[in-house]
Amino acid sequence: MRFMSVIRLAALLIVPLMALASHVPANAATTDRISVTNTGNGPDVVLIPGLASSAHVWDATVDHLQQHYRIHVVQVSGFAGTPAGVNATGPVLVPVVKAIHDYIAANHLEGAAVIGHSVGGLIAMKLAIDHPTDAGRIMIVDSLPFIGMMFGPQATAEGAKQFARPMRDKILAGTQEAYAAGEPGQMARLVKSHNAEADAAVAAASASDYRVVAEVFYEDSITDLRPGLPSIKVPVTMLYPWDAATGVPQAKFDALYTSAFAPLPQAKVKRIDGSFHFIMIDQPALFLSEVDAFLAG
Repeated sequence: MRFMSVIRLAALLIVPLMALASHVPANAATTDRISVTNTGNGPDVVLIPGLASSAHVWDATVDHLQQHYRIHVVQVSGFAGTPAGVNATGPVLVPVVKAIHDYIAANHLEGAAVIGHSVGGLIAMKLAIDHPTDAGRIMIVDSLPFIGMMFGPQATAEGAKQFARPMRDKILAGTQEAYAAGEPGQMARLVKSHNAEADAAVAAASASDYRVVAEVFYEDSITDLRPGLPSIKVPVTMLYPWDAATGVPQAKFDALYTSAFAPLPQAKVKRIDGSFHFIMIDQPALFLSEVDAFLAG
């Protein structure tokens, strides 16, 4: 795969930036790492957004499901204008996974369906590996168990540090304003649609704390969950996008994602055409149809 094609694919996978119109939550819970809003009644569904994303990326999903499910929407502190708190320094991903686990345990949600987009998908996988009873099934929306797989099967987490650390440090050496100024260009590679939701995405991403974004980007890049995948025994649905405009051949996407989840024979791996990274924005009807099928089992 040509270098620029790899970089373009990397941008699609690891820099998700999005927000949608807000809900007024029925209930809310806040910790030093995350906040969670919940609404609706029925079986529990936990929704986890991606890097620099607002919880409101799931608004259409919540609207679709809340009459029949109780929806718990996670917001990572520091993303989309929320106070960074302790996420502003030190590790973020592992503490966030623990915070979600603690929320599930405290509210007796064991066996909930968990849906995660991008970095949220990585969190969902780690949750299922580290806390096997938390999720009864997981849906992974455009996320890999190790982002380095894009660079070939010999890629390692240690090797990923060689490109991820300088990128993190470059962001941290700048300012919030400099980070925000780059977001319109990033969005063009992440969402194909041109609408109010895409416009809102830029504002939400720009409002994310650049320190938290830099650290989560770094941790996402060097986290390799492949050794733990076989321990996931619950049903798994994995959705990935493809569009000719990415410049990456369809066969490359197919090979990457199917090989990534081959250790999970129970996984349903499905391509969604005509979409960039934010499948729920670019192909909303197809996405909700897949969510319905996932929850129906």
